[in-house]
Amino acid sequence: MAEVVSPVPGAGRREPGEVGRARGPTVADPGAALSPQGEIIEGCRLPVLRRNQDNEDEWPLAEILSVKDISGRKLFYVHYIDFNKRLDEWVTHERLDLKKIQFPKKEAKTPTKNGLPGSRPGSPEREVPASAQASGKTLPIPVQITLRFNLPKEREAIPGGEPDQPLSSSSCLQPNHRSTKRKVEVVSPATPVPSETAPASVFPQNGSARRAVAAQPGRKRKSNCLGTDEDSQDSSDGIPSAPRMTGSLVSDRSHDDIVTRMKNIECIELGRHRLKPWYFSPYPQELTTLPVLYLCEFCLKYGRSLKCLQRHLTKCDLRHPPGNEIYRKGTISFFEIDGRKNKSYSQNLCLLAKCFLDHKTLYYDTDPFLFYVMTEYDCKGFHIVGYFSKEKESTEDYNVACILTLPPYQRRGYGKLLIEFSYELSKVEGKTGTPEKPLSDLGLLSYRSYWSQTILEILMGLKSESGERPQITINEISEITSIKKEDVISTLQYLNLINYYKGQYILTLSEDIVDGHERAMLKRLLRIDSKCLHFTPKDWSKRGKW
Repeated sequence: MAEVVSPVPGAGRREPGEVGRARGPTVADPGAALSPQGEIIEGCRLPVLRRNQDNEDEWPLAEILSVKDISGRKLFYVHYIDFNKRLDEWVTHERLDLKKIQFPKKEAKTPTKNGLPGSRPGSPEREVPASAQASGKTLPIPVQITLRFNLPKEREAIPGGEPDQPLSSSSCLQPNHRSTKRKVEVVSPATPVPSETAPASVFPQNGSARRAVAAQPGRKRKSNCLGTDEDSQDSSDGIPSAPRMTGSLVSDRSHDDIVTRMKNIECIELGRHRLKPWYFSPYPQELTTLPVLYLCEFCLKYGRSLKCLQRHLTKCDLRHPPGNEIYRKGTISFFEIDGRKNKSYSQNLCLLAKCFLDHKTLYYDTDPFLFYVMTEYDCKGFHIVGYFSKEKESTEDYNVACILTLPPYQRRGYGKLLIEFSYELSKVEGKTGTPEKPLSDLGLLSYRSYWSQTILEILMGLKSESGERPQITINEISEITSIKKEDVISTLQYLNLINYYKGQYILTLSEDIVDGHERAMLKRLLRIDSKCLHFTPKDWSKRGKW
């Protein structure tokens, strides 16, 4: 997970001696471009001055979501179009470019089933493609490499190959032949596709050799792939027509309104840290007007003032999260918390997490969930670093519902540690797992990085026997790592390792990939030690209502 550099208020001021930097649009007179009623209204779009990560001024297009008047001075809550919602902020009149203002078009209110007018349309970033709105149908998934497991019959038909014919996929790791250049062919969609049980050979490849369809992070691949597109957040079964009403924490974005689109908490004090929330969280309305919301860092109860917090601390005897400590190594501990037995803590944890998670919704019914809280220990107690939740019973093999590293602990390796711990639990349970979709942008980056490092670690550890290329199957990779087969395939394709060579599929490791992986692993100092895990999985299907 990566931290986000928040825009700096008053970004219009320039530093002394600043030369050669392009200036933004000139801000017009406040009365230059107003609505017929004589004021800027909600829904207007116009350029707004902000400062980017390089500390340079820019004027991105933004939408006015709300207007408020404080002591005769108007403030405007803006959402920057095509930017993440965590960058939304209140701005003053001086940062608006009124010359390019766009007023909202009047739209007829469409009655709903109950005869009431429909809710306000969402911002462009939430528009669902028309193809995804087919009732009861999933989107067709382009396939470049298809695994034959639990697929509907209509998906088993593979162009150019027999459905029941086992196909191969390969890979050979030969460190002594790195300098050898090998010509590889790009996999054609019409080419027969490997099954997950076919052995694969790993070829090392010289960094200068031609690579097949270079993958660029952050850009959609036009090549076919199994499961989902690498930038898609939907499950391998396509986009659901409606959200699941039990268990899942996936947010139904179709019911977003103007209230939930705006941050409502100004600042949170948690222990020795002050956190600036990124998104809306449904804390009680009377707390949203406070400059600072105070939380007990051990039980996560909230108070309206520092005096309330101090009074609470004299009564709170917790110095760690409630529940069972199932892992400890050094100063890092993990606690397992039952959402039914510790309902108050679980609800408070969800309220805090919602401040930093936009793609999940909050349910006060925490009974179907387990929460795994990671803490860091010092002389004052166990301080929360992050957490993930999972369903007690998941029909889709989800091993994570929500996952979060708190902002003060981001970019320090804790995100991967949480992910690694979730897969360690899956190994003990004897299952393969996958995170619940959709993932946030930072969550996707963390999972993609973890999958890549874990799979490359296995491939580079293969040793040839009797001079032959080492063989490995997709199933074996999945069983070793507990990563679901769809995620293994999508990761191999994202890394552009799969190639078709002399009638078989091979995994080609270039010098660039090997060197990059070795550098990344040197920086990854925090790892889970399975010997320190004391965890006994429960069969929740036999426990009634838990």
